[in-house]
Amino acid sequence: MRFAHTNIVAKNWKLLADFYTKVFGCTPVPPERKLSGAWLDSATGLENAKLEGVHLRLPGHGETGPTLEIFSYQEMEAHPPIMANYEGFTHIAFEVSDVEQTLQHALNEGAQKLGSISKKMVESVGELHFVYFRDPEGNIIEIQSWNIGIIGATSQE
Repeated sequence: MRFAHTNIVAKNWKLLADFYTKVFGCTPVPPERKLSGAWLDSATGLENAKLEGVHLRLPGHGETGPTLEIFSYQEMEAHPPIMANYEGFTHIAFEVSDVEQTLQHALNEGAQKLGSISKKMVESVGELHFVYFRDPEGNIIEIQSWNIGIIGATSQE
């Protein structure tokens, strides 16, 4: 068994895929999808489902690693913005080399600030730098960086 993909339903799949490509180095996995039919209705529990989109290979996993699937359905239901403490899936996380630089790049590409960069010593692991923000469509992203060279330092709250 292995993890396959995570899906984001986007208002505009092309713009959102472009964001994840530019900010995180995700790469498209052809072909672009245009899907519909009884088989899709059956699997999703929807009627007359029609969608299009793309899979993006997530960075750091090689050519056969998991993907981020970004689709737009012809008919979609809106919901209030998700917050970090909501039940269910709330965010996707990327490990990056520089949290501040990646956050700024994301903001320049249309992301919206949600939290502030925080640091936390995790005993026996190292120092975690992380922040939450929203992609251009409001989905929560966490970026994190670990400094494992300071293991054993005093834990701070």
